Amino acid sequence: MPRSVNNVASRAKRKRILKLAKGFFGRKKNVWTVAKNAVEKGLVYAYRDRKQKKREFRAVWIQRINAGARQHGLSYSELMGKLKKSGIDLNRKVLADLAMNHPEAFTAVINKVK
Repeated sequence: MPRSVNNVASRAKRKRILKLAKGFFGRKKNVWTVAKNAVEKGLVYAYRDRKQKKREFRAVWIQRINAGARQHGLSYSELMGKLKKSGIDLNRKVLADLAMNHPEAFTAVINKVK
């Protein structure tokens, strides 16, 4: 009995990886072994950076809130403590948006907690 290989699945797997490698430079886009390694590494970076993106945005929000708070004579930590104590539940994303794009609303929030 001849050896049976599932060539349909093998070709589909190669096709899927090479499709993910579209846009890569040089042999990374069309040579199977090189493309496979490049795509695997790219997917690892994508997974890692989806987590890092959340951290980076939180840091940006904190910097924006701190800058807005210092214009009113408060530090970031003082402002967050007073917000928590006064029961105002605004997350950092919303506070950063207020501080940057709606300063009068941010001032109203600050005056509420002072």
